[in-house]
Amino acid sequence: MYGDPATIRKILSESGDTWAIVGLSSNERRAAYGVAGVLQRYGKRIVPVHPKAETVHGEQGYASLEDIPFGVDVVDVFVNSDLAGPVADEAVAIGAKAVWFQLGVIDEAAYDRTRAAGLDMVMDRCPAIEIPRLG
Repeated sequence: MYGDPATIRKILSESGDTWAIVGLSSNERRAAYGVAGVLQRYGKRIVPVHPKAETVHGEQGYASLEDIPFGVDVVDVFVNSDLAGPVADEAVAIGAKAVWFQLGVIDEAAYDRTRAAGLDMVMDRCPAIEIPRLG
């Protein structure tokens, strides 16, 4: 339900190529770092969003979604489930087209709010796993 194949395909293929990755830092041991690298290899522009606002994979980081001075297509969320809902709300506020909650990130109320606002959303899935399947 929260990751149907049609929505996954739409987000990965049609929603746009600028992905804000919330929780992405320069820590190479974190899953977000590896996922961001995969997305880049598939032609996505990644935008690190982390309080440290670090440059990651050659891309300038920002402390929050609202600090990004250009449009974002997809907001990929690598924060704990209890923090994910407000990030989804911010994604709606900045005009993103879609929200992607990573594996283990689940907030059904945020899913419902985000969908009601007209955005596509996937929850408890990983784009680095899904994107090679589009091949």
